[in-house]
Amino acid sequence: MTFTVEVDQNTYLPAGVGRVDAIVTVQAPDTPVAAPAADGLEIIILDCSSSMHGDRISAARRAAAEAIAQVRDGVAFAVIAGTATAEQVYPPTGTATAGGRTRAEATAEVQRLRANGATAIGTWLTLAGQIADHHGADHPGRLRHAILLTDGQNGESTGVFQSALDAVVGRFTCDCRGVGTDWRVDELRAIASALLGTVDIVADPADLAADFRAIMSAAMEKTMAGLALRLWTPRTARVKFVKQVAPTIEDLTARRTESGNLRGDYPLGSWGAESRDYHVCVELVPGVVGEAAVAAARVSIVRGDEVLGKGDVLAQWTDDTALSTRISRGVALYTGQAELADAIQEGIAAQERGDLRTATARLGRAVELAQAVKEATGNDATARLLAEVVDVDPVTGTARLRAEASKAARMTLDSRSTVTVRVRG
Repeated sequence: MTFTVEVDQNTYLPAGVGRVDAIVTVQAPDTPVAAPAADGLEIIILDCSSSMHGDRISAARRAAAEAIAQVRDGVAFAVIAGTATAEQVYPPTGTATAGGRTRAEATAEVQRLRANGATAIGTWLTLAGQIADHHGADHPGRLRHAILLTDGQNGESTGVFQSALDAVVGRFTCDCRGVGTDWRVDELRAIASALLGTVDIVADPADLAADFRAIMSAAMEKTMAGLALRLWTPRTARVKFVKQVAPTIEDLTARRTESGNLRGDYPLGSWGAESRDYHVCVELVPGVVGEAAVAAARVSIVRGDEVLGKGDVLAQWTDDTALSTRISRGVALYTGQAELADAIQEGIAAQERGDLRTATARLGRAVELAQAVKEATGNDATARLLAEVVDVDPVTGTARLRAEASKAARMTLDSRSTVTVRVRG
């Protein structure tokens, strides 16, 4: 099994400059070796607190049934009901192996769920971690995935929640969904970020079943776990950052674990037949103008000690400004999209705390950046989301927050701010 690793960068640097930026595209095999069904684990975590009453708990039951139906025969699974405590709904302990009988039993148990109690998301994650341990969390090749649904804000203290989250990092991946508009994007984003998953809003409970079906279907297409991006850099170099930039933005810098002399590994989560882009930035001592190119970094895709693909990030110093001022299209566009995500999140946060001046400035800047992305790629998804929240005077270019913008529109913009447009060519 071989991964393709391609590096997009401008190798040439002006004299005295030591910063090297590169976009590393990692492509998995089109037909990866399928993981044995027994290596898979799916955990469905449903908020059953009091706020989930009425159409929300009904939608959650339907969504869970859709997800259970997608679990492939032979894959282990479990269902958790979350309130102020965490209850394993099915099976009572351990995990069940998916098949006609167990899927029917699990679905029947889910239909009995009722809304009652408070919200303690850290407790839910702790039980999910215990289930993952039962399935063999120390086995790096096993695919362990969870879907977490909530409609409200976590009732635990920040310290309790963070400790619970920290304890399950690396034990499973988790896609998070918030239904309605009473939950906090930053809370679910923190979980999704730490557990290498996604976050999104499902404003209308009626859309929940289709969303769960899509999440579980995508999870069933994953075939590889325990992958890492291994980065070697020269002794005099410093890794400034390593970020996933497509399909979503995720800063991996702080997740580095040392893996040998001058090497560090960054976790990549679970993969199917797909490709992802990473922005690698390295600072090193500037070299001599005119000398041959040197390796600023060596990138490897690894699973344990197995190397699945390699690529080099190079640096060569020149006094030819025609060479050194060339801009890598990938580096430029992804840098702009990272700034766009920051501007959106900062603007929405400022609006939530009543700082309308900052909110207007940051979201106005986001509109400019979204327009640049649209012009460069033809994709206007973020621009359209911004248009529901911000008006821009076509003559003066002045931004104005739309007073009539719904909370759902703001939360959708916030939760999808890190979704990027792929750079092609």
